[in-house]
Amino acid sequence: MTLTIAAAAAFFGRDLEEAYTTIGRLIAETRAAGGNLLVLPEAALGGYLSALGGPGGDAATPVAGRTLPPALALDGPEIGRVITMAGDLTLTFGFCEQDGDRRFNTAVAVTGDGLLGVHRKVHQPLGESLAYAAGDAFTAFDTPIGRMGMMICYDKAFPEAARALALDGAEVIACMSAWPAARTAGATDLAEDRWKKRFDLFDAARALENQVVWASANQAGHFGSLRFVAGAKIVGPGGDIRADTGVEAGLAVATLDLAAELDTARRAMFHLRDRRPDAYPTPELAHA
Repeated sequence: MTLTIAAAAAFFGRDLEEAYTTIGRLIAETRAAGGNLLVLPEAALGGYLSALGGPGGDAATPVAGRTLPPALALDGPEIGRVITMAGDLTLTFGFCEQDGDRRFNTAVAVTGDGLLGVHRKVHQPLGESLAYAAGDAFTAFDTPIGRMGMMICYDKAFPEAARALALDGAEVIACMSAWPAARTAGATDLAEDRWKKRFDLFDAARALENQVVWASANQAGHFGSLRFVAGAKIVGPGGDIRADTGVEAGLAVATLDLAAELDTARRAMFHLRDRRPDAYPTPELAHA
């Protein structure tokens, strides 16, 4: 199957109407490029937190010092509006999910027919747990473009997360982020920022070690005290960057033959096949 995949680096704040306008524009650009999949950033509906670790950077600081995104129901009209906009396009995006008295940092995959998959962010950096409850699973799901997995931002710093999705059959992994520049000793040139370099390294490593196609979207611009590094990209299953927005807002677009790409990458050294789980004890077993 030949696929055209787009990943966006774009600004999304609190204004939902502005978000719908941006989403509509990115959908139109993706369709014009013949796209089948569009990956939008974390917190595309309602924006991310205005600060990490409280206003002073202390993870123990109460969340009251930050502005919070609107909490939206998974089956609510706000998500439904994006589903309608998606039409025949497979689309992923993030938002703050309300579930009873808990909030989750959530991503969904949709088409115009409805929800295809849901992921709640598992790994929470720098006091994010003061605003959100944590998810507890990484699960792949079937879509019109093939079997997919999703993760959100800091999730990609943990090799086990992408590996769990690959073992569940994911051929394409969409990673949606609101990844900022370093909070201390930041670089004037965003391309040289150390957190930007980590962002890019994780994208390439997770694609290569699991031999999957990796679509990475990120917020761009400034929000509250955060400056986002952009860096939306498509990575092939050999870890090679096929398209990249750099530190600017934009759309990274790449076309590939999914089956052929995976077959070529996995023909000789197939990492999932060649694993040795018996040699990887869990910490609990190692210290028993």
